[in-house]
Amino acid sequence: MTTNTAQIENWGRMPDGATVERVRLEGGGLIAHVMTYGAVLQDLRLAGHGAPLVLGFPEFAPYLTKSPYFGATAGRFANRVRDGHLELNGETYQLDQNFIGQHTLHGGADSMGKRLWEIDEVLPDRVTLKITLEDGHMGFPGTLSARVTFALLEGGVLDIQMHAETDKTTICSMAHHSYFTLDDAATISEHMLQIGAQTFLPVDVGLIPTGEQRDVAGTGFDFREAAPVAQAHDVDHNFCVSDARTALRPVAELHSAKSGVRMTCHTTEPGLQVYDGANIDIDVGGLDGKPMGRFAGLAMEPQIWPDAHHHSHFPQAVLQPGELYKQHTKFVFSKGET
Repeated sequence: MTTNTAQIENWGRMPDGATVERVRLEGGGLIAHVMTYGAVLQDLRLAGHGAPLVLGFPEFAPYLTKSPYFGATAGRFANRVRDGHLELNGETYQLDQNFIGQHTLHGGADSMGKRLWEIDEVLPDRVTLKITLEDGHMGFPGTLSARVTFALLEGGVLDIQMHAETDKTTICSMAHHSYFTLDDAATISEHMLQIGAQTFLPVDVGLIPTGEQRDVAGTGFDFREAAPVAQAHDVDHNFCVSDARTALRPVAELHSAKSGVRMTCHTTEPGLQVYDGANIDIDVGGLDGKPMGRFAGLAMEPQIWPDAHHHSHFPQAVLQPGELYKQHTKFVFSKGET
């Protein structure tokens, strides 16, 4: 392991007493802090802009009980699985039903976004974390070995690369789950959002896709041209930016006229889950004392489409032994550009 201990600090303890470490990264005009708990991006700052770019807590303890996946690495299957039901190779698996007591969300109650990862490599501008989820963990088949690398690159780039391998057929779709906020306002409702998607996935009352792929035209989900986030009225939906994983390309942009900060999302993934934080209601302050109420931040999660294996016409997330799961996502920040 390559490491620079000056960048690593003990930052908290898990309920079992295990130490949570926090790593400081700097590069490309950005400063980031990443925790070994959940491979969480705890803080992100841009030179020339005082406010944090993501929601988070200034200390560790609230992450255990109050965090709606702030900055977490969600998986082994990000988003929702209907009824926690999974069938692979003729076998049926019951997954942990941690969402409204019925569905699986982000890999279950003890998902990789809530477990301790191990530092594999640290350099001044990047860190690689690794974790192994055992066969049967949260009901999923296969021992899954995963890595995520956070790097701060020239030009205000937060670069995130994810890899995973399995020893048994499983499903794997990881996602970065930061809630972005590009100014010091209490909400992101007036942030301008643009998404390169012609269609989105309608959902039922349990936020499970119905199977329909609906055109955004004529709906509040039409962000083909930049529009205020509030236009969507409680968005927590997958935008279909492609029908399959592709080469890295830009898929969305978020901009604050108040601060002049702009963020462009580039990803290899076919889906972008967008959640406006309508249900955030946290009774402790966030970074720099930021209020943590409704619409405090916008989650933009590149991933495979949710509940994919129940819909054969969706991009699929099956990972076989001998295959390598790979996701590459970049969030590019700038300030003062038109």
